[in-house]
Amino acid sequence: MTKWERMKDIAQNDLEALKRAETSYGDSWKRRGGVGAFMMLARKFDRIEHQTTKHGWDIFKAGEVYKGEAGLLDDIRDLRRYLILVENDILVNTVFEEDFIPEELQKNQIKNNLMSKITKSIMKEDGKEE
Repeated sequence: MTKWERMKDIAQNDLEALKRAETSYGDSWKRRGGVGAFMMLARKFDRIEHQTTKHGWDIFKAGEVYKGEAGLLDDIRDLRRYLILVENDILVNTVFEEDFIPEELQKNQIKNNLMSKITKSIMKEDGKEE
C-alpha cells in the first residue's frame, strides 16, 4: 500500500467515524458556538502538547510511548476530525469568492440549493410549508 492509499484510508475512516458520531451526538461539537468550537480544538491540541512535552516535543517519540485507546494517535484523530467538522461548517456557512471554492464543492452547493428549492416547492404544493 502506498502512502497515498494509506492516507485515503485514514480520510475515509475519519468520514465513517464522523457519521457514526453524528448519529449518537448530533452537532453537539458546535452547541456552544464558535468560541466553544475553538476551545474544543484547543483542548485536543493541549492533550497532544502535554504528551509531546514529556519527550522533548518529539511527536514521533511520544507516539511510540503513548499507544492504545487513549494514546497520542487517538488525540490526533479526534483533532483532525474536529478540524474537518469546523472546515465544513465554515465552507457551508460562509460566502467566499467562487475562485476560492473548489469546483467540486461549487457543484455540490448548486445541487444542494436546487434540491432544497425542489423540496420546498413540493412541500408548498402539498400544503406542508411552514
